[in-house]
Amino acid sequence: MKNRELKRILLGCLLFAAFCVLPREASALNVDRSVLPNGLVVLHSENQGLPIVMVTVVINAGQLDEAKEQAGLANLVAELLSEGTESRSSRDISEDIDFIGASLGASASGDCITVTLSVLKKDADKGFELLSDVLRNPAFRQEEIERKRERIKGFLRQREEEPSFLAGRAFIKEIFGEHPYGRLVEGSPDSIDRIKRDDLIKFHSEYFLPNNTILSVAGDLTSEEAHGLIKRYLGGWKKADTPPRLARRVGEQKRKRVVTIDKDLTQANVLLGHPGISRDNPDYYAVSVLNYILGGGGFSSRLMQSVRDRMGLAYDVHSFSASYKEGGAFEIVLQTKNESANTAIGEVLKQVERIRNEQVSDQELSDAKSYLTGSFPRKLDTNRKIADFLASVEFLALGLDYPEKYPQYINSVTKEDVLRVARKYLNAEAYVLVVVADQKKTILKY
Repeated sequence: MKNRELKRILLGCLLFAAFCVLPREASALNVDRSVLPNGLVVLHSENQGLPIVMVTVVINAGQLDEAKEQAGLANLVAELLSEGTESRSSRDISEDIDFIGASLGASASGDCITVTLSVLKKDADKGFELLSDVLRNPAFRQEEIERKRERIKGFLRQREEEPSFLAGRAFIKEIFGEHPYGRLVEGSPDSIDRIKRDDLIKFHSEYFLPNNTILSVAGDLTSEEAHGLIKRYLGGWKKADTPPRLARRVGEQKRKRVVTIDKDLTQANVLLGHPGISRDNPDYYAVSVLNYILGGGGFSSRLMQSVRDRMGLAYDVHSFSASYKEGGAFEIVLQTKNESANTAIGEVLKQVERIRNEQVSDQELSDAKSYLTGSFPRKLDTNRKIADFLASVEFLALGLDYPEKYPQYINSVTKEDVLRVARKYLNAEAYVLVVVADQKKTILKY
């Protein structure tokens, strides 16, 4: 077996073992925060249990910073970071990463671009060298751009056959309208074709700056070791001003909108919801409790108990609350037979109306709080999760004491709070409904 394959297996075993040795209590998390002279925010959490290091980098740039005509620009930049730098080809980077048994990846979202590194401690120097290179010096070679562009377009074409994809795309378009959140992160085949190499270079030069970046490190590095590596490879990164970001909040839902997509299916894919709340909304925690009780709590949720258990209309039905920097979405998702779609939708609306009109029970409130607070430590049970969590907490300005405060936020939610946010954010009359189904059999009444 090759040396690089042995290293990959070793890293995988260590990652699995890390779950068993990390502290289970959120309060046990020890974090140092510092800011380099160039503006780079550094978060560090040391854990000497295993010789592994996890790094998460968050660039404050995403869909919000691209024009509608160039939808997918942020994603394409992220996809191309590890596909060649000024001194390394795509193959060079891949071979260097494989040789040390590490992993390096990048992805884009509505709000930001995230780059992650996983590496053994003994190879941390090489890992940080590669990380710095892809962050600071991507080459955006034309042949790599074309290859990646075609791959993304092929991925989008393939997903056109997925009912859940069609429903989700139609839903966000109706919820967010012309706001960037209303588009796919990947863009569309037409918008991707409009992106030129100069656009990629410009986006990178404007947003990939240390004073626009958060770097989080978790694992077997002392503070001195971590800061030494960061200073060596990122200390010379030059800061500059970033373009101003236009603040655009998502509008309110004022009328019912129904979208039907006809497909030859035996199961109707149903998505019903409203615009949600931004992550900085003070009602975030009350909405979290509301969501758990209505449809986010698995088998104990009201929707599962009614639509699945009592009526037998769906194998799974759940609600989900997504919160971003400039807005969010609250959605209820289910699959049911075409012929029973109307009945299932009617029951969903009945449960929405019910939670808007009467207080939840003491037991429901207690169960929701117990689950949300009890499951929170699982967000911190591996070094990868810790690195991701710290970067997210910093990005959202939640404060390093957030692990201690989160249970307080949840436990302070009252039955009155749940009723208030249900009436404020849910509506059984004005909503977005998307149904992907055999419309001849569904005969939708909504």
